[in-house]
Amino acid sequence: MDILKSIEHEQLKNKIPELRVGNTVRVHVRIKEGNKERIQVFEGIIIKKQGGGVNATFTVRRISYGVGVEKTFLVHSPMIEKVELVRVGKARRAKLYYLRDRVGKAAKTKEKVGARIENREIVVKEEVVPGEAVVAEVATEESVAEAVEAAKVEEAKAAEEAAKKAETEA
Repeated sequence: MDILKSIEHEQLKNKIPELRVGNTVRVHVRIKEGNKERIQVFEGIIIKKQGGGVNATFTVRRISYGVGVEKTFLVHSPMIEKVELVRVGKARRAKLYYLRDRVGKAAKTKEKVGARIENREIVVKEEVVPGEAVVAEVATEESVAEAVEAAKVEEAKAAEEAAKKAETEA
């Protein structure tokens, strides 16, 4: 891996939510005001997904006091606390820009009938803890030693039984 890809790989989140265009989501965003930090919730319909890797983004649209508000979030941003799935929408387009021209109930997507609301996550990169790998190796060495000892005990028992059989026959 070259240097840029390795730096980007470090910045990726381990698990990201499964985002689909048309779904209604609730995005919990960390906001810093002065020296205080709080979480603000932004709920709306995902109208587009863009990019890949570190630069992957999704745009959420909602109507607030009669005015359409769109916010674009980086998927791997540390400022995003979590993304909750509220409603599974039915969309047959990759970009739902036509919702910008609609008002009221027409600005919503149809709900997918029988869809489960599950917060599924996609594993982007596996987290490998060096300490756990060492413990696993030590455990395997110990288990191998135990298996060897058990095999020796079984061989000894088999030899004793063979000796007893030989004595009874003679």
